Amino acid sequence: MNTDLTRFLAETDAILLDFDGPVCSIFAGYPAPKIAAELVELLQRQGVALPQQLSSETDPLEVLRWAGTTGNKATTRAVDDALCAAELRAAESATPTPYSREVIVAARQAGLPVAVVSNNSAGAVTAYLASHRLAGYVSPIVGRAYAEPERMKPNPEPVLRAVNDLGIQASRAVLVGDSLSDIEAGRAAGVRTIGYANRPAKVDAFRKAGADAVFESMGPLAEGLIADAND
Repeated sequence: MNTDLTRFLAETDAILLDFDGPVCSIFAGYPAPKIAAELVELLQRQGVALPQQLSSETDPLEVLRWAGTTGNKATTRAVDDALCAAELRAAESATPTPYSREVIVAARQAGLPVAVVSNNSAGAVTAYLASHRLAGYVSPIVGRAYAEPERMKPNPEPVLRAVNDLGIQASRAVLVGDSLSDIEAGRAAGVRTIGYANRPAKVDAFRKAGADAVFESMGPLAEGLIADAND
């Protein structure tokens, strides 16, 4: 095992995982662009004036973020309700990320609690973990704050909530994420970060953003945790 990773894990009291990416591809069977288009259509039916660029948005979370900028709570709630329902449906056909199960199980075997900190809804995360027999391995599950998209990562609040729920020092936790918002949120919260670069272009971006480590697979982390569990 990599010596740096061994040292890294020796200084870790908890593993925090982003959900879509490090754990699974939630929109594998119900594509994100389709959901984003459905949310835009919902806004149009409600008579909301939309900027032209929103019609081509492919990320449903970005549609929710935009809804939050309108200042209309009813509109934001309607979009979040629709997105929660879509995420629950998407969770049924989500595909596991290779080595994600090994990471979760090995972390617990090594005595490290595992939390999920996600911009997806907690309900979708819970449903996925239950269907993949992982519910007993993960706690807490910190999903996005309902109808308050400004509290999603890169806001550090959900990361800090997980750290506080676990009762550990932020500096002793590590957040694994596949987006710059994960790295930014982790750094702002004072936790260490691992960038899961599931696309080659992310490697340099994560390093420039200050990630403490970057892996192109969840495999090395799984290997490190399995070795830790067997020590």
